[in-house]
Amino acid sequence: MKKLDQSRPGPLEYLRRWPLQAWLAMVGVFLYAPLITLMAFSFNDSKRNIVWQGFTLKYYKKALSNESLIEAFGNSLTIAAVSTLFSVVLGALVALALWRFRFPGKTVVDGAMALPIVVPEICMGVAMLVFFARVMPWPQEMPWPLNLGAIIIAHISFSFPFVAVVVRARMASFNREMEEAARDLGAGEWRMIKDVIVPHMAPSLIAGALLAFTLSLDDFVITFFTSGPDTVTFPVKVYSMVRFSVTPEVNAASTILIVMTVVLTAVALRMQGDPAAAAGGHAPAAPKA
Repeated sequence: MKKLDQSRPGPLEYLRRWPLQAWLAMVGVFLYAPLITLMAFSFNDSKRNIVWQGFTLKYYKKALSNESLIEAFGNSLTIAAVSTLFSVVLGALVALALWRFRFPGKTVVDGAMALPIVVPEICMGVAMLVFFARVMPWPQEMPWPLNLGAIIIAHISFSFPFVAVVVRARMASFNREMEEAARDLGAGEWRMIKDVIVPHMAPSLIAGALLAFTLSLDDFVITFFTSGPDTVTFPVKVYSMVRFSVTPEVNAASTILIVMTVVLTAVALRMQGDPAAAAGGHAPAAPKA
C-alpha cells in the first residue's frame, strides 16, 4: 500500500492551497488597510494629515475636549442603546411568532419583514421624513432625550427586521422534542419559553443586538433626514467636519468609535461561545415538575 503524503493538501483542504491563502490575504488587506491607516494617522502630528510628521496624542485630547463632538457621540450612543433594546424585543417576538404559529397573512408579514432590509436607505430616509413631517409631527424643542424620539423610532423600524432574521435562523435548529419534554415535565407555556426557548435563542439575541447597535451607531442617511437642528449625531457631525478637510481630530474620534466597536464585538463573540454566559451565568436546566 502507498503511504499518504501528509505534506500535500487533500482535495478538500482548500485553506492549505497557496492561491486561496494569497486571495484571503489580499481581501484582508483590502478590508482593513483603510482602517489601520485611519488609526495610524490619528497620531500624526500634522494638521494637513497627508505626510507623517511625528507621533502625538494631542488630537485625542482635542477630540475629547470638543463639546459638540462629545454631545453628538452621546446622542448616537443613546439612540443606539434605546433602539437596540426595542429592536431586540420586537425582533424576537416577530421571529418567534413567524416560527411558531400559523395565521392568515403570514406570508405577507414575512415578506414585509424583508422590506426595510432591501429598500434603499435613501428611500427609507425620505419616507421617514414625510412621515414625521406630515403624518406624525415630532416636536423639535423637547428636553433631552425626548428630542431624539424621531431618530429612535426610525432606527427601530429598520433595525428590528435584522434581529428577526437572525433569531428566526437560530430557531430553525430548535429541537421540538425539547419543548415536548418540558411539557411532559409539567412546564407551562411561559415556563417552557423561559427555560427552553430563550436559552436556545440567547446567542442569536446577542448577535442581533450587536447588529442592531452597530447599524444604529453608524447610520447616516436615515438620521440625516429625521434629525432636527438640535439633534446632531456622531456620523452627521463627522460629515459636517470632513466637508472642509479630514483632520487628525476626525481620525481620533473615528478611532475611538472603532475601538469601542471592536471591544463590543469581542464581548459578544465571547458570550456566544460560552453557553453559560449567554444563558445568564448558568446553563439551562430542565424544568421541574
